[in-house]
Amino acid sequence: MALIIGLNSGSSCDGVDCVLAEISMAEDHQPNPPKYLGGISVDWPKRLNEMIWDAFDLKLGLNDLAKLNYAIGGFFGIAVKKLLKETGHTADEIECIGVDGQQVFLHQTDRAKADAVTDEMFENDYPDLFLDDIYAYGFCFGDGNVVAAYTDITTVSQFRPADHAVGGQGAPLMQYVDYVLFRNEKPTLTLNIGGISNVHKVYKNRKKMLGYDCGPGNIMMDYIAKQYFGVNYDKDGAIAARGKYDEEMLKELMTADFLTRPYPRSAWRDDFDCEYSEKMRQKYSHLSDEDIMATFNVFSAEAIVSSIREFVDLSDTEVMYASGGGAYNKTLLKNIQERLPELKVETSFAIGIPPQFKEAMKFATLGYAAVHQSANNVPGACRARKYNVLGHICVAPKYALGTDDSE
Repeated sequence: MALIIGLNSGSSCDGVDCVLAEISMAEDHQPNPPKYLGGISVDWPKRLNEMIWDAFDLKLGLNDLAKLNYAIGGFFGIAVKKLLKETGHTADEIECIGVDGQQVFLHQTDRAKADAVTDEMFENDYPDLFLDDIYAYGFCFGDGNVVAAYTDITTVSQFRPADHAVGGQGAPLMQYVDYVLFRNEKPTLTLNIGGISNVHKVYKNRKKMLGYDCGPGNIMMDYIAKQYFGVNYDKDGAIAARGKYDEEMLKELMTADFLTRPYPRSAWRDDFDCEYSEKMRQKYSHLSDEDIMATFNVFSAEAIVSSIREFVDLSDTEVMYASGGGAYNKTLLKNIQERLPELKVETSFAIGIPPQFKEAMKFATLGYAAVHQSANNVPGACRARKYNVLGHICVAPKYALGTDDSE
Protein backbone atom coordinates (compact mmCIF):
# COMPACT_ATOMS: atom_id res chain seq x y z
CA MET A 1 0.00 0.00 0.00
CA ALA A 2 1.12 3.55 -0.77
CA LEU A 3 0.22 6.79 0.98
CA ILE A 4 -0.78 9.63 -1.34
CA ILE A 5 -1.97 13.20 -0.92
CA GLY A 6 -4.43 15.14 -3.05
CA LEU A 7 -5.36 18.83 -3.11
CA ASN A 8 -8.29 20.62 -4.69
CA SER A 9 -9.28 24.23 -5.16
CA GLY A 10 -12.34 24.58 -7.33
CA SER A 11 -14.11 27.29 -9.27
CA SER A 12 -15.77 28.63 -6.11
CA CYS A 13 -12.30 29.62 -4.86
CA ASP A 14 -13.45 29.21 -1.26
CA GLY A 15 -10.39 27.37 0.05
CA VAL A 16 -8.12 24.38 -0.46
CA ASP A 17 -9.01 20.81 0.48
CA CYS A 18 -6.14 18.45 1.24
CA VAL A 19 -6.51 14.69 1.83
CA LEU A 20 -4.41 11.71 2.80
CA ALA A 21 -5.32 8.37 1.21
CA GLU A 22 -4.06 4.82 0.92
CA ILE A 23 -3.91 3.09 -2.45
CA SER A 24 -2.37 0.20 -4.38
CA MET A 25 -2.04 -0.91 -8.00
CA ALA A 26 -4.15 -3.71 -9.47
CA GLU A 27 -3.02 -6.30 -11.99
CA ASP A 28 -4.75 -4.43 -14.83
CA HIS A 29 -2.31 -1.50 -14.31
CA GLN A 30 -5.08 0.62 -12.87
CA PRO A 31 -5.29 1.61 -9.18
CA ASN A 32 -7.44 -0.24 -6.70
CA PRO A 33 -10.06 1.95 -4.97
CA PRO A 34 -8.33 4.48 -2.69
CA LYS A 35 -9.13 4.58 1.02
CA TYR A 36 -9.71 7.98 2.62
CA LEU A 37 -7.59 8.41 5.76
CA GLY A 38 -8.03 12.07 6.67
CA GLY A 39 -8.40 15.57 5.35
CA ILE A 40 -8.24 19.27 6.14
CA SER A 41 -9.65 22.42 4.57
CA VAL A 42 -7.68 25.66 4.66
CA ASP A 43 -8.81 29.14 3.67
CA TRP A 44 -6.94 31.11 1.05
CA PRO A 45 -4.84 33.93 2.52
CA LYS A 46 -6.56 37.24 1.76
CA ARG A 47 -3.74 38.47 -0.49
CA LEU A 48 -3.75 35.34 -2.63
CA ASN A 49 -7.53 35.17 -2.76
CA GLU A 50 -7.79 38.72 -4.06
CA MET A 51 -5.19 38.05 -6.75
CA ILE A 52 -7.02 34.89 -7.86
CA TRP A 53 -10.26 36.84 -8.28
CA ASP A 54 -8.36 39.49 -10.25
CA ALA A 55 -7.00 36.71 -12.47
CA PHE A 56 -10.56 35.44 -13.04
CA ASP A 57 -11.48 38.94 -14.21
CA LEU A 58 -8.41 39.20 -16.48
CA LYS A 59 -7.04 42.13 -14.47
CA LEU A 60 -3.48 40.84 -13.96
CA GLY A 61 -0.49 41.40 -16.20
CA LEU A 62 2.09 38.73 -17.03
CA ASN A 63 4.32 39.69 -14.09
CA ASP A 64 1.56 39.20 -11.53
CA LEU A 65 0.25 36.06 -13.24
CA ALA A 66 3.71 34.46 -13.07
CA LYS A 67 4.05 35.51 -9.43
CA LEU A 68 0.62 34.10 -8.62
CA ASN A 69 1.41 30.76 -10.23
CA TYR A 70 4.43 30.25 -7.98
CA ALA A 71 2.76 31.65 -4.84
CA ILE A 72 -0.23 29.32 -5.18
CA GLY A 73 2.20 26.40 -5.42
CA GLY A 74 3.81 27.63 -2.21
CA PHE A 75 0.48 27.71 -0.43
CA PHE A 76 -0.38 24.22 -1.63
CA GLY A 77 2.90 23.13 -0.05
CA ILE A 78 1.94 24.75 3.25
CA ALA A 79 -1.40 22.90 3.19
CA VAL A 80 0.44 19.59 2.65
CA LYS A 81 2.75 20.19 5.60
CA LYS A 82 -0.22 21.07 7.79
CA LEU A 83 -1.95 17.82 6.78
CA LEU A 84 1.18 15.81 7.52
CA LYS A 85 1.45 17.37 10.96
CA GLU A 86 -2.21 16.74 11.79
CA THR A 87 -2.11 13.11 10.61
CA GLY A 88 1.26 12.28 12.17
CA HIS A 89 3.06 11.42 8.94
CA THR A 90 6.29 12.57 7.30
CA ALA A 91 7.13 13.52 3.74
CA ASP A 92 9.23 10.37 3.31
CA GLU A 93 6.13 8.21 3.84
CA ILE A 94 4.24 9.83 0.94
CA GLU A 95 4.66 8.44 -2.57
CA CYS A 96 3.23 11.45 -4.40
CA ILE A 97 1.00 14.50 -4.30
CA GLY A 98 -1.70 15.09 -6.92
CA VAL A 99 -2.89 18.66 -7.46
CA ASP A 100 -4.36 20.14 -10.62
CA GLY A 101 -4.04 23.71 -9.35
CA GLN A 102 -6.36 26.69 -9.29
CA GLN A 103 -8.01 27.11 -12.68
CA VAL A 104 -7.97 30.81 -13.53
CA PHE A 105 -8.76 30.72 -17.25
CA LEU A 106 -10.28 28.20 -19.62
CA HIS A 107 -11.17 28.33 -23.29
CA GLN A 108 -13.55 25.50 -24.09
CA THR A 109 -13.15 22.93 -26.84
CA ASP A 110 -15.14 23.62 -29.99
CA ARG A 111 -16.60 20.14 -29.81
CA ALA A 112 -18.05 19.93 -33.32
CA LYS A 113 -14.81 21.10 -34.94
CA ALA A 114 -12.64 18.98 -32.66
CA ASP A 115 -14.63 15.86 -33.54
CA ALA A 116 -14.09 16.66 -37.23
CA VAL A 117 -10.28 16.79 -36.94
CA THR A 118 -8.82 14.11 -39.19
CA ASP A 119 -5.58 12.22 -38.63
CA GLU A 120 -4.03 14.30 -41.40
CA MET A 121 -5.08 17.58 -39.76
CA PHE A 122 -3.81 16.38 -36.38
CA GLU A 123 -0.43 15.49 -37.90
CA ASN A 124 0.09 18.49 -40.19
CA ASP A 125 -1.90 21.37 -38.64
CA TYR A 126 -1.48 20.65 -34.94
CA PRO A 127 -0.55 24.21 -33.74
CA ASP A 128 -3.54 25.62 -35.61
CA LEU A 129 -5.91 23.47 -33.57
CA PHE A 130 -5.09 25.74 -30.63
CA LEU A 131 -4.60 28.99 -32.55
CA ASP A 132 -7.97 28.54 -34.27
CA ASP A 133 -9.76 27.84 -30.94
CA ILE A 134 -10.66 24.26 -31.88
CA TYR A 135 -8.90 22.53 -28.98
CA ALA A 136 -9.21 23.73 -25.38
CA TYR A 137 -6.50 25.65 -23.53
CA GLY A 138 -6.21 27.36 -20.18
CA PHE A 139 -4.24 28.34 -17.11
CA CYS A 140 -4.27 26.25 -13.94
CA PHE A 141 -2.01 27.86 -11.35
CA GLY A 142 0.10 26.35 -8.58
CA ASP A 143 3.34 25.17 -10.15
CA GLY A 144 4.04 21.54 -9.25
CA ASN A 145 7.79 22.14 -9.10
CA VAL A 146 7.23 24.67 -6.33
CA VAL A 147 5.07 22.18 -4.40
CA ALA A 148 7.67 19.42 -4.84
CA ALA A 149 10.56 21.66 -3.84
CA TYR A 150 8.82 22.91 -0.68
CA THR A 151 7.45 19.54 0.51
CA ASP A 152 10.22 17.26 -0.87
CA ILE A 153 7.45 15.00 -2.22
CA THR A 154 7.09 14.12 -5.91
CA THR A 155 4.16 16.16 -7.19
CA VAL A 156 1.92 15.61 -10.19
CA SER A 157 0.07 18.69 -11.40
CA GLN A 158 -1.67 20.15 -14.47
CA PHE A 159 -3.79 17.16 -15.47
CA ARG A 160 -6.02 18.85 -18.02
CA PRO A 161 -3.48 19.88 -20.71
CA ALA A 162 -2.68 16.28 -21.67
CA ASP A 163 -6.37 15.67 -22.39
CA HIS A 164 -6.68 18.99 -24.25
CA ALA A 165 -3.63 17.99 -26.31
CA VAL A 166 -5.49 15.01 -27.78
CA GLY A 167 -8.75 16.83 -28.37
CA GLY A 168 -10.43 16.06 -25.04
CA GLN A 169 -12.56 18.35 -22.93
CA GLY A 170 -10.10 18.12 -20.04
CA ALA A 171 -13.01 18.44 -17.62
CA PRO A 172 -14.66 17.12 -15.67
CA LEU A 173 -12.01 14.73 -14.40
CA MET A 174 -14.05 13.07 -11.66
CA GLN A 175 -14.97 10.18 -13.92
CA TYR A 176 -11.47 8.70 -13.55
CA VAL A 177 -11.60 8.27 -9.78
CA ASP A 178 -15.17 7.01 -10.21
CA TYR A 179 -13.83 4.44 -12.68
CA VAL A 180 -11.24 3.37 -10.12
CA LEU A 181 -13.88 3.19 -7.37
CA PHE A 182 -16.65 1.41 -9.27
CA ARG A 183 -15.23 -0.36 -12.32
CA ASN A 184 -15.73 -3.80 -10.79
CA GLU A 185 -19.29 -3.08 -9.68
CA LYS A 186 -22.53 -2.59 -11.61
CA PRO A 187 -22.96 0.66 -13.58
CA THR A 188 -22.85 3.58 -11.15
CA LEU A 189 -23.97 7.20 -11.39
CA THR A 190 -22.22 9.98 -9.48
CA LEU A 191 -22.84 13.70 -9.11
CA ASN A 192 -20.30 16.27 -8.00
CA ILE A 193 -21.58 19.66 -6.87
CA GLY A 194 -18.81 22.21 -6.64
CA GLY A 195 -19.06 25.70 -8.13
CA ILE A 196 -20.07 23.83 -11.28
CA SER A 197 -21.99 20.55 -11.15
CA ASN A 198 -21.02 17.46 -13.13
CA VAL A 199 -22.36 13.95 -13.64
CA HIS A 200 -20.50 10.70 -14.38
CA LYS A 201 -21.76 7.28 -15.40
CA VAL A 202 -19.27 4.50 -14.71
CA TYR A 203 -18.95 1.26 -16.66
CA LYS A 204 -16.14 -1.30 -16.56
CA ASN A 205 -15.73 -0.59 -20.29
CA ARG A 206 -14.45 3.01 -20.32
CA LYS A 207 -15.64 3.48 -23.91
CA LYS A 208 -19.20 3.47 -22.57
CA MET A 209 -18.58 5.95 -19.76
CA LEU A 210 -20.14 9.40 -19.57
CA GLY A 211 -18.85 12.56 -17.94
CA TYR A 212 -19.98 16.15 -18.44
CA ASP A 213 -20.80 19.41 -16.68
CA CYS A 214 -24.48 19.95 -15.95
CA GLY A 215 -24.40 23.68 -15.22
CA PRO A 216 -24.22 25.71 -12.02
CA GLY A 217 -23.63 23.95 -8.74
CA ASN A 218 -22.93 26.35 -5.88
CA ILE A 219 -21.52 29.26 -7.85
CA MET A 220 -24.67 31.39 -8.16
CA MET A 221 -25.95 30.54 -4.69
CA ASP A 222 -22.56 31.42 -3.19
CA TYR A 223 -22.69 34.81 -4.90
CA ILE A 224 -26.06 35.64 -3.37
CA ALA A 225 -24.92 34.37 0.04
CA LYS A 226 -21.87 36.63 0.01
CA GLN A 227 -23.40 39.73 -1.56
CA TYR A 228 -26.80 39.79 0.12
CA PHE A 229 -26.46 37.78 3.32
CA GLY A 230 -22.83 38.39 4.32
CA VAL A 231 -21.96 34.69 4.57
CA ASN A 232 -19.76 32.53 2.38
CA TYR A 233 -22.47 30.02 1.45
CA ASP A 234 -26.02 28.95 2.22
CA LYS A 235 -25.37 26.44 5.01
CA ASP A 236 -27.64 23.39 4.67
CA GLY A 237 -29.69 25.38 2.12
CA ALA A 238 -31.41 27.15 5.04
CA ILE A 239 -31.78 30.49 3.23
CA ALA A 240 -33.25 28.82 0.15
CA ALA A 241 -35.65 26.89 2.38
CA ARG A 242 -37.06 30.19 3.69
CA GLY A 243 -37.80 31.42 0.18
CA LYS A 244 -40.06 30.39 -2.68
CA TYR A 245 -38.70 29.88 -6.15
CA ASP A 246 -40.08 32.02 -8.97
CA GLU A 247 -41.37 30.13 -12.01
CA GLU A 248 -40.79 32.97 -14.46
CA MET A 249 -37.20 33.52 -13.37
CA LEU A 250 -36.50 29.78 -13.42
CA LYS A 251 -37.87 29.50 -16.93
CA GLU A 252 -35.48 32.22 -18.12
CA LEU A 253 -32.51 30.70 -16.29
CA MET A 254 -33.15 27.41 -18.05
CA THR A 255 -32.59 29.14 -21.42
CA ALA A 256 -28.91 29.82 -20.58
CA ASP A 257 -26.65 29.28 -23.60
CA PHE A 258 -24.59 26.64 -21.78
CA LEU A 259 -27.61 24.37 -21.43
CA THR A 260 -27.98 24.20 -25.21
CA ARG A 261 -24.45 22.88 -25.82
CA PRO A 262 -24.15 19.30 -27.06
CA TYR A 263 -22.61 16.46 -25.08
CA PRO A 264 -19.97 16.42 -23.76
CA ARG A 265 -19.90 19.90 -22.33
CA SER A 266 -17.62 21.70 -19.90
CA ALA A 267 -18.51 24.88 -18.05
CA TRP A 268 -16.33 27.67 -16.76
CA ARG A 269 -16.97 30.52 -14.33
CA ASP A 270 -18.03 32.95 -17.05
CA ASP A 271 -21.00 30.74 -17.92
CA PHE A 272 -22.61 31.45 -14.52
CA ASP A 273 -20.38 34.07 -12.94
CA CYS A 274 -20.98 37.03 -10.61
CA GLU A 275 -21.96 39.29 -13.49
CA TYR A 276 -24.60 36.86 -14.73
CA SER A 277 -25.91 36.22 -11.21
CA GLU A 278 -26.21 39.94 -10.46
CA LYS A 279 -27.84 40.68 -13.81
CA MET A 280 -30.53 38.12 -13.06
CA ARG A 281 -30.89 39.42 -9.49
CA GLN A 282 -31.51 42.95 -10.75
CA LYS A 283 -33.89 41.87 -13.48
CA TYR A 284 -36.06 40.23 -10.83
CA SER A 285 -35.52 42.89 -8.17
CA HIS A 286 -39.13 42.60 -7.00
CA LEU A 287 -38.27 39.21 -5.47
CA SER A 288 -36.87 38.90 -1.96
CA ASP A 289 -33.27 37.79 -1.47
CA GLU A 290 -34.60 34.53 -0.03
CA ASP A 291 -36.72 33.95 -3.13
CA ILE A 292 -33.72 34.60 -5.36
CA MET A 293 -31.69 32.07 -3.36
CA ALA A 294 -34.53 29.55 -3.62
CA THR A 295 -34.74 30.09 -7.38
CA PHE A 296 -30.99 29.70 -7.89
CA ASN A 297 -31.15 26.52 -5.80
CA VAL A 298 -33.93 25.05 -7.94
CA PHE A 299 -32.05 26.17 -11.08
CA SER A 300 -29.03 24.09 -10.05
CA ALA A 301 -31.31 21.11 -9.38
CA GLU A 302 -33.19 21.50 -12.67
CA ALA A 303 -29.97 21.83 -14.68
CA ILE A 304 -28.61 18.66 -13.08
CA VAL A 305 -31.76 16.58 -13.52
CA SER A 306 -32.60 17.79 -17.03
CA SER A 307 -29.08 16.92 -18.22
CA ILE A 308 -29.34 13.45 -16.67
CA ARG A 309 -32.61 12.84 -18.46
CA GLU A 310 -31.07 14.09 -21.72
CA PHE A 311 -27.78 12.18 -21.65
CA VAL A 312 -27.92 9.25 -19.20
CA ASP A 313 -29.49 5.80 -19.45
CA LEU A 314 -31.02 5.17 -16.02
CA SER A 315 -32.39 1.71 -16.77
CA ASP A 316 -29.45 -0.04 -15.06
CA THR A 317 -28.97 2.37 -12.17
CA GLU A 318 -30.67 2.64 -8.78
CA VAL A 319 -28.56 5.12 -6.82
CA MET A 320 -26.62 8.34 -7.43
CA TYR A 321 -23.78 9.31 -5.09
CA ALA A 322 -23.40 13.07 -4.57
CA SER A 323 -20.17 14.77 -3.51
CA GLY A 324 -18.71 18.26 -3.32
CA GLY A 325 -19.72 21.10 -1.03
CA GLY A 326 -23.19 21.17 -2.55
CA ALA A 327 -23.85 17.68 -1.19
CA TYR A 328 -24.27 19.33 2.23
CA ASN A 329 -27.02 21.62 0.90
CA LYS A 330 -30.09 19.76 2.17
CA THR A 331 -32.48 21.92 0.17
CA LEU A 332 -30.58 21.28 -3.05
CA LEU A 333 -30.49 17.52 -2.51
CA LYS A 334 -34.21 17.58 -1.70
CA ASN A 335 -34.92 19.47 -4.93
CA ILE A 336 -32.83 16.97 -6.93
CA GLN A 337 -34.48 13.97 -5.29
CA GLU A 338 -37.99 15.30 -5.94
CA ARG A 339 -37.17 15.71 -9.62
CA LEU A 340 -35.46 12.32 -9.91
CA PRO A 341 -37.70 9.97 -7.89
CA GLU A 342 -36.58 6.80 -9.64
CA LEU A 343 -33.07 7.08 -8.15
CA LYS A 344 -31.99 7.18 -4.54
CA VAL A 345 -29.75 10.21 -4.02
CA GLU A 346 -27.03 9.47 -1.46
CA THR A 347 -23.88 11.35 -0.49
CA SER A 348 -20.39 9.91 -0.88
CA PHE A 349 -20.35 9.25 2.87
CA ALA A 350 -22.03 5.99 1.81
CA ILE A 351 -18.78 4.92 0.08
CA GLY A 352 -16.48 6.14 2.85
CA ILE A 353 -15.48 9.52 1.40
CA PRO A 354 -16.67 12.80 2.97
CA PRO A 355 -18.33 14.79 0.15
CA GLN A 356 -16.11 17.86 0.51
CA PHE A 357 -12.97 15.75 0.02
CA LYS A 358 -13.88 13.63 -3.00
CA GLU A 359 -12.36 16.06 -5.51
CA ALA A 360 -9.08 16.07 -3.60
CA MET A 361 -9.26 12.25 -3.59
CA LYS A 362 -9.66 12.47 -7.35
CA PHE A 363 -6.39 14.37 -7.78
CA ALA A 364 -4.55 12.07 -5.38
CA THR A 365 -5.66 9.11 -7.50
CA LEU A 366 -4.83 10.82 -10.79
CA GLY A 367 -1.34 11.63 -9.49
CA TYR A 368 -0.70 8.08 -8.33
CA ALA A 369 -1.84 6.75 -11.70
CA ALA A 370 0.47 9.15 -13.52
CA VAL A 371 3.63 8.14 -11.65
CA HIS A 372 2.77 4.53 -12.49
CA GLN A 373 2.14 5.42 -16.17
CA SER A 374 -1.49 4.30 -16.00
CA ALA A 375 -3.83 5.75 -18.61
CA ASN A 376 -5.84 8.16 -16.46
CA ASN A 377 -8.13 9.88 -18.93
CA VAL A 378 -11.48 8.55 -20.14
CA PRO A 379 -11.77 9.17 -23.91
CA GLY A 380 -15.33 7.84 -23.98
CA ALA A 381 -16.39 10.64 -21.65
CA CYS A 382 -14.18 13.57 -22.68
CA ARG A 383 -13.86 12.65 -26.39
CA ALA A 384 -10.07 12.58 -26.47
CA ARG A 385 -8.56 10.94 -29.56
CA LYS A 386 -6.72 8.36 -27.45
CA TYR A 387 -5.71 7.31 -23.96
CA ASN A 388 -3.04 9.41 -22.32
CA VAL A 389 -1.18 9.85 -19.04
CA LEU A 390 -2.44 13.10 -17.55
CA GLY A 391 -0.20 15.23 -15.34
CA HIS A 392 3.17 16.95 -15.15
CA ILE A 393 5.42 14.85 -12.90
CA CYS A 394 7.72 16.99 -10.76
CA VAL A 395 10.27 14.83 -8.97
CA ALA A 396 11.09 15.63 -5.34
CA PRO A 397 14.56 17.14 -4.76
CA LYS A 398 15.52 14.20 -2.51
CA TYR A 399 15.57 11.93 -5.56
CA ALA A 400 18.12 14.04 -7.45
CA LEU A 401 21.18 12.03 -8.52
CA GLY A 402 24.71 13.23 -9.17
CA THR A 403 24.81 15.54 -6.16
CA ASP A 404 28.23 14.52 -4.84
CA ASP A 405 30.45 17.59 -5.12
CA SER A 406 33.44 16.12 -3.30
CA GLU A 407 36.79 16.56 -5.01
